[in-house]
Amino acid sequence: MDGGSVSGLDGSRERPQFMAPRALFIACGALGRELVELKRMTGWPGMVIECLPAHWHNTPDKIAPAVRRKIRAARAKFDRIFVLYAECGTGGELDRVLEEEGVERISGPHCYQFYMGTEHFTDRAEQEPGCFFLTDYLVRHFDRLIIKGLGLDRFPELLGDYFGHYTTLIYLAQTEDPRLDGKAEAAAQRLGLGYERRFTGYGELGDFVARASQMAEIIPVDFGAAQVAG
Repeated sequence: MDGGSVSGLDGSRERPQFMAPRALFIACGALGRELVELKRMTGWPGMVIECLPAHWHNTPDKIAPAVRRKIRAARAKFDRIFVLYAECGTGGELDRVLEEEGVERISGPHCYQFYMGTEHFTDRAEQEPGCFFLTDYLVRHFDRLIIKGLGLDRFPELLGDYFGHYTTLIYLAQTEDPRLDGKAEAAAQRLGLGYERRFTGYGELGDFVARASQMAEIIPVDFGAAQVAG
């Protein structure tokens, strides 16, 4: 058995009081930095983070099968398993896998929504559909993921094809970091868009981790004003 744990009649695992509950968070690599900080803030030694490649958003058909493999490999080792992926373009396949495996994920279609908050994101998207969003991760890797990823370094004439229908770049900031603010504003200028910065902190991502820590009887902290070091 794993560390002296035993199974209850319902298949759940009972763990002696002196051992902290262990929970696996299977996550998109774009959330890795933030999750490490959330783990530090909870002080939860049993919170284990395993990230899949962030660039799989370009090939989302890989996400659901990889998450299933992670879940099945982890069942005997962890008390709880959570998935920190939004729907992320899997066409419903990720939700189908998680329903079959009995594992919960953070809600929402993408990280912009759970950082900004579902209600605020929905209202803004309806009022101004021409918004292009960046997170801390995307600002840090803007040149690699956006400029080079879309081929704009080689074919700058495609800029209008990609971004001609956008009006505003909105930087959803998880941190108070002037360096990232400057990079985000420069990105807006490069794309020919208006610029807006909105500090979100961890948003619903922080709420999800806090709720998971409560399930594990770990005292949660308020992530609302939390910041990650730039």
